[in-house]
Amino acid sequence: MMQQNIRIIGLTGGVATGKSSVARFFAERGVPVIDADQLARDAVLPASPALDLIVARFGPEVLTQDGTLDRKRLGSIVFSNPEQRKLLEEILHPEIRKLAEIRIAEADAAGCNRLIYMAPILIEAGGDSRVDTIWVVTVRPGIQLERLMRRDGITRDQAQKIIDSQMPLAEKERYGSVVIDNSGTEAQTWKFLESAWLKETGSSNG
Repeated sequence: MMQQNIRIIGLTGGVATGKSSVARFFAERGVPVIDADQLARDAVLPASPALDLIVARFGPEVLTQDGTLDRKRLGSIVFSNPEQRKLLEEILHPEIRKLAEIRIAEADAAGCNRLIYMAPILIEAGGDSRVDTIWVVTVRPGIQLERLMRRDGITRDQAQKIIDSQMPLAEKERYGSVVIDNSGTEAQTWKFLESAWLKETGSSNG
């Protein structure tokens, strides 16, 4: 993902830590934001090679009636099965990388000197080697649990299982050159981001 004229900031964090809110801070300042989750959706549009491979590996039952990917159905297959999840990642990750490289090249050609690459599993997927620096969004564990329950309308046990399936936040934080504690209000987080961004850019807007 490295480009000669553009600095890539990898933005990552656990589920329900508020990565999208942090990304909005940058977007509102005109900094390009590439969302790996959106790329993953783009990669499996109908008639795409990745979708054809997924159907071949997981069966036609992972499609909805209109031929699009049933993400919920596929998720239920791979969530508790590491082998199946690895198989899915082997299909998706190269396609996501290709799409990311196109977006980065476009931002580079447009004269942007920085962009944000937001990916929940940036570190786990080995993407940390393809960015220039990593910013990690984190929250206190109890807050993460409560936010996930509220966001998805799920029980405490269900939320805890999702959290437990991911890299622990404390471990993820060790990769961050900037660690963003999003446990407070959005205003508090953005005040921290203002300071961190000033250090990152000097006095420029990125």
